[in-house]
Amino acid sequence: MNATYLELSWPSLAVAAALILINGAISIALRLGLERKLAIAALRTIVQLLLIGYILKWIFQVDRWYVVLAILALMTLIAGRAAAGRGAVRYHGMGLDAMLSVSASSWLITALGLFAVIHIDPWYRPQYAIPILGMILGNTLTGVSLGLERITDELSARRAQVETLLSLGASRWEAFRPSAQQAIRAGMMPVINAMTVVGLVSLPGMMTGQVLAGQAPEQAIRYQIVIMFLIAAASGLGTVSAVLLVYRRIFSRAHCFLYWRLEERKAGS
Repeated sequence: MNATYLELSWPSLAVAAALILINGAISIALRLGLERKLAIAALRTIVQLLLIGYILKWIFQVDRWYVVLAILALMTLIAGRAAAGRGAVRYHGMGLDAMLSVSASSWLITALGLFAVIHIDPWYRPQYAIPILGMILGNTLTGVSLGLERITDELSARRAQVETLLSLGASRWEAFRPSAQQAIRAGMMPVINAMTVVGLVSLPGMMTGQVLAGQAPEQAIRYQIVIMFLIAAASGLGTVSAVLLVYRRIFSRAHCFLYWRLEERKAGS
């Protein structure tokens, strides 16, 4: 396939960036009070993407495994912290559970994708390892975050029901399972919805980028199919792991509901 790659100029980027003024106008017209947040978000988008662009350029030139590994670790750390950043109810150790769930599931599925599916050699080729782990991390943290938010909210709201089940002789898992089902369902729905409409309503970023760069559409589609299934597997595994870690912390081996470990998030925290 012969295609001409069109480079974007700085004036073109400026025109695209100016479109955020539409959102600002909507905020002003409806008195939403989002002007400052929109401005900060737009500025962060520009700064962060430009910065990562220069960093990736340097990484591609250096092409050393320890540099790639350091970047992957930093990405994982940021994703793990972000996964525990939402929700009205928290518990001690929530950040660690989020980190473990996001990192373990994402790295495992990424390794399977690189070694068993795409067959990268060497494994640290940055143009594959970094984008693939990045896409998987981004979707996994969403699933883990939604799962943690739902499970803590469910347990907090259903405290009386959980304690009633335990008092009637139910095991800790039987009392926990309804909440776990709701949480896992919530964590897995975003990727299920994305898979349902991919190719019909939305053209994913990886596929679009490859096509714009001149890659044959059939090859771009194959890569996107692989990525979608890797994302689905990592998101599901991460969500389940996070929910089970909550189960381990909130229920004792003596089948007691340790509800006092759940606490409302303080304002501004």
